[in-house]
Amino acid sequence: MCLAIPGKIISIDNQIDDVFRIAKVSFDGIVKDVNLAMVPEAKIGDYVLVHVGSAISIVDEKEARETMDILYQMDEITELSYGNQPPQTPEQPEEDNENIEE
Repeated sequence: MCLAIPGKIISIDNQIDDVFRIAKVSFDGIVKDVNLAMVPEAKIGDYVLVHVGSAISIVDEKEARETMDILYQMDEITELSYGNQPPQTPEQPEEDNENIEE
């Protein structure tokens, strides 16, 4: 399933012109670069829905929070929770093969 994840624009760092802009967007503390070409009216502080690195629409804060809550409940954004790194499992100690009797 393809998802659009809501995030808050915290800065617009790279602006070639009014259309081609790259923003830093925070997704519950995880910050990613996002292309704003499809939402040229977006500004710092706006919440946007992001799909595959591009903002596709502007949403209000309430809708953004409700959507994030639902996605967390559905366990659909675990990669975001770990900053694109899967959760680490504890390392298993290697067995000492020298002490095994044959």
